[in-house]
Amino acid sequence: MTDERSSFPARLKTNAVAVEALLETLLGPAVGTGEIARPANLLGAMRHGVLNGGKRLRPFLVAESTALLGGDAEAALRTGAALECIHCYSLVHDDLPAMDDDDMRRGKPTVHVAFDEATAILAGDSLLTFAFDIIAAPETALSDRQKTTLVLALARAAGHGGMAGGQALDLAAEKSAPDEAGIVLLQSMKTGALIRFACEAGAIIADAPAEDRRRLRAFGDKIGLAFQLADDLLDLTADAAIVGKATGKDVARGKGTLVSLHGQPWAERRLESLVAEAEGLLEPYGPRSAILAETARFIANRRN
Repeated sequence: MTDERSSFPARLKTNAVAVEALLETLLGPAVGTGEIARPANLLGAMRHGVLNGGKRLRPFLVAESTALLGGDAEAALRTGAALECIHCYSLVHDDLPAMDDDDMRRGKPTVHVAFDEATAILAGDSLLTFAFDIIAAPETALSDRQKTTLVLALARAAGHGGMAGGQALDLAAEKSAPDEAGIVLLQSMKTGALIRFACEAGAIIADAPAEDRRRLRAFGDKIGLAFQLADDLLDLTADAAIVGKATGKDVARGKGTLVSLHGQPWAERRLESLVAEAEGLLEPYGPRSAILAETARFIANRRN
């Protein structure tokens, strides 16, 4: 009989609870060594942007890719929390009036609505910076070499050559629709870069051989593309109350997506092929990779 605690839904939930608890502690009022103070309003905005539920999929990928290769679970948890800070900072800024101008995130008012625009900007800035604090801190039980490798990989995934660059391309796409190659590039940066890092981080934390790092990085590329394709389908077909944010905005703004380019049936077939390619990359790990393979299927078939 399969232990329910080892099932994908149970592991996803357990990890989400652990990440939430760690972020709750890390974003508490206690002033850290070297800090001067934690202004209450700014801290409140940071907490509003982070402690609002969610599947915590990116930290889960860090945890499971680390577990696959026998790395330290606590270091993976802290790295996942750092990654979630960057993901949430991107959402706080993406929701701003100058960006996507959204009033709702995960079923709650966005940070700039609950507080104000200036505070939302500063909250995002602070979460971005705090991510690297979490990895570099003594409590993250990794060697200095591993921490440096993680920091470099995360900085490049999050910066102008990764997520932020993808957001810039996304804004430009509202004025001039990119071709198919441009859409794939945009999505691989804006959405895919952090997902790819989440998978690759496990190999860094486990201090695994270069081939493992390459394979998990490629796996992250596949599921990152699947995540965005599924997201585009949701924007077209899902109800905002279920998704927890506004839907139909890409169509309203005339934004080019692979779904608008090729249609829903093509997108669904492409999702199937991306999952198959992702699963193929995991074959050398055998049954140990079952949870990661199920994560790929979950990403492709998600409803929110």
